[in-house]
Amino acid sequence: MMLSRSCISLLDLGSGDMLSFPQTPRSLPRVITAPGIISEAEDGGMNRNQVSPAPESQGKKIMVANFLPLHARKDHGSGNWHFSLDEESLLLQMEDGISPDSDVVYVGSLKVDVPAVEQEEVAQELLENFKCVPTFLPPELHKKYYHGFCKQYLWPLFHYMLPMCPQYGNRFDRSHWQAYVSANKIYADKVMEVINPETDFVWLHDYHLMVSPTFLRRRFKRIKLGFFLHSPFPSSEIYRTLPVREEILKALLNTDLVGFHTYDYARHFLSCCSRMLGLSYESKWGYLGLDYFGRTVNIKILPVGIHMGRLESALNHPLSCSKAKEVQEKFRGKKIILGVDDMDIFKGISLKLLAMEQLLLQHPELRGCVVLVQIMNPARSSGKDVEEARTETYAATQRINETFGFSGYEPVVLIDRPMELFEKTAYYTLAECCIVNAVRDGMNLIPYKYIVCRHGTSKMNQALGISSDSCRTSTLVVSEFIGCSPSLSGAIRVNPWDIEGVADALNLAISMPTMEKQARHEKHYRYVSSHGIAYWARSFLQDFERSCKDHNSKRLWGVGFGLGFRILSLSPSFRKLNMENITSVYKRVNRRAIFLDYDGTLVPQSSISKIPSHEVVSLLNSLCGDPNNTVFIISGRDRSSLSDWFQGCSNLGIAAEHGYFVRWNSWSEWETGHLNEDFDWKKIAEPVMQVYTETTDGSYVEPKESALVWHYRDADPDFGSFQAIELLDHLESVLANEPVAVKKGQHIVEVKPQGVNKGLAAEKILYKLVNDGKSPEFVLCIGDDKSDEGMFESISNIASTPSFASAAPEVFACTVGQKPSKARYYLDDTSEVMTLLRRLASASGSKPPKQLV
Repeated sequence: MMLSRSCISLLDLGSGDMLSFPQTPRSLPRVITAPGIISEAEDGGMNRNQVSPAPESQGKKIMVANFLPLHARKDHGSGNWHFSLDEESLLLQMEDGISPDSDVVYVGSLKVDVPAVEQEEVAQELLENFKCVPTFLPPELHKKYYHGFCKQYLWPLFHYMLPMCPQYGNRFDRSHWQAYVSANKIYADKVMEVINPETDFVWLHDYHLMVSPTFLRRRFKRIKLGFFLHSPFPSSEIYRTLPVREEILKALLNTDLVGFHTYDYARHFLSCCSRMLGLSYESKWGYLGLDYFGRTVNIKILPVGIHMGRLESALNHPLSCSKAKEVQEKFRGKKIILGVDDMDIFKGISLKLLAMEQLLLQHPELRGCVVLVQIMNPARSSGKDVEEARTETYAATQRINETFGFSGYEPVVLIDRPMELFEKTAYYTLAECCIVNAVRDGMNLIPYKYIVCRHGTSKMNQALGISSDSCRTSTLVVSEFIGCSPSLSGAIRVNPWDIEGVADALNLAISMPTMEKQARHEKHYRYVSSHGIAYWARSFLQDFERSCKDHNSKRLWGVGFGLGFRILSLSPSFRKLNMENITSVYKRVNRRAIFLDYDGTLVPQSSISKIPSHEVVSLLNSLCGDPNNTVFIISGRDRSSLSDWFQGCSNLGIAAEHGYFVRWNSWSEWETGHLNEDFDWKKIAEPVMQVYTETTDGSYVEPKESALVWHYRDADPDFGSFQAIELLDHLESVLANEPVAVKKGQHIVEVKPQGVNKGLAAEKILYKLVNDGKSPEFVLCIGDDKSDEGMFESISNIASTPSFASAAPEVFACTVGQKPSKARYYLDDTSEVMTLLRRLASASGSKPPKQLV
């Protein structure tokens, strides 16, 4: 058997042989060989397949991020370490949204290297004093993981920058990917050291940790896992260029809840899952969810907010007030346009400067009256692209100042140094307009901070000589490509690549009437003040808990190799069909009913030829040859094809087109059960379907005697699904007065007479047997898709009714493949179905045909 490259990578990394990095304390099982069971040595002797009771106590929240919310420095004189909380850390600010009854533990790396001999002591101090668990990545691993794969590959890709050539972005490097997986495993191992898997919630943050869910889910199947992506998620056309695209998607689907800042990012993620994994999603009661092997992976869409209290405290700080007075005096008589950005290629700083240049060129009267103050935060990564962006920024600034500046006036003031929050608040407070011109950004909270600072506080107003009853104003120019843009409906949205458009927006912002500025400010302030970071954290955790509430009601099976590992969530009574047991029951009883689906049950779905093999026909003949058996093929296929294929099986019953046509044997007539035989509705439905076929490449209409089916399996997944919903609505409208049912199935939209389905077909056959005095003592039903679920349900329900004169029959409802089903049993594939039929044919006394090689 060949393993995928990702599987090999994971197995090697799990053993520590791939990159020779230090082993983490715990090892992960390599493969699940039995449903839900890991060897005792690897899983502490616990069988996690059993349903556990609901926890009685509230568990702690484990926050996992690339960096811990700490500052760390070493006193080289004494050799002692000094740690302090990082007040700007998102993780720390989230605590206001977490119940005070919950403990919070942080897992992540420090921003400094700690020698190996000191790591144990440092880890103990951080856990005791700060509730932090450090990961201590080896320097070489950290370099390849963070600066290599995260910053030089994932970050540009998620911001729509493809590595078309080495000069512009690094190409995929498998050793960096292996380092990324190794680092994610170390983070997961640290979580395992502190978690109580029965009660705790693990919340993973950002693109640095996208494969950690697989390691955690593999170790604890009922673990409560949430993930929030703080960057954009690219469209499928960009994401699909990632060589490990499926591994990352499958890892994220091992969580219970995946969060995004905007609907666009969530839509791109769902589109990737649809196009690359064939998954479908739907909205239930307002919640988006993906059905993934019986589990619902919920999708959360909510932009993060800011910490109002911290920002207001900074505004009231004496240093902030004194700095504001200094800035006020320095720029007296001038309108300040403010930009605050990290120094990277996606923030659009050079485009902003070009727009400022265009503004001064188009409006000479603004020269000497308007100043762009551009604050550049330190770059979070290094590289040629960052240095080029910095050089371009300085060159543009110098050009603008030389062209439009004069004594006492610099049009652009560039501040390129680390700046404390109190100093930034001074500029926020005095800026007439704030511009965020990023070409792509995940969220960007600069506009929110600007709005709060413009609203002011009593101390700041007093320092600046502003009356307490004066109106508050603010104007925003924001790129339409940043995450906060949809939530700021009063902002002037721009395309950062349209230099003239941005210049016009800046002119509009600084010349806008005061009443208009006030109205926009009040609208924005109401939103920002009511949607702070506490609201965001609380909302996510509420949905997180809702997503995990059914964890203990399902039976979980772990399957798959490497990063393809996943969990099957199934009914507690769902199990593999025991062939010895069913054969024993089959021999013991006198009357039997056997219902078999065709496609995917007797013939593999992947088979190009759908004609039954000689072995299938021979086995069915053997079963039908037993006078105690009633055997039926119940299929959606037309009666002509089924009659031709099984003309050699004279005793075989056929229910074609989901049971519209029923024939008990080859010499009996086809029955329709007195169903409506008026098909005039086809004259209405078929032209509508043809219109959608012409406009949807890859679709086609399949006409049947009793039904019409529109297939879109080969169409574009997103467009096909969209057209299917439109077609469903269209057909329901035009056929509202017709005796038909319009149903959407797996890549199909079908119109058929009311009261026609496989469940009703099986029900009618069973009732006829009962009425004829031939009540079966044994009922076997095998199918593979959603259309067979009604059949499973019907035979189970009928068997428990008083219709059966004697004892209820033994019922074996069996689906093909391990997946959520109303059937109680499963067989892995069509080959196992054939093995079962051989056993039953042999038990009937007929010699089964030799298995074809």
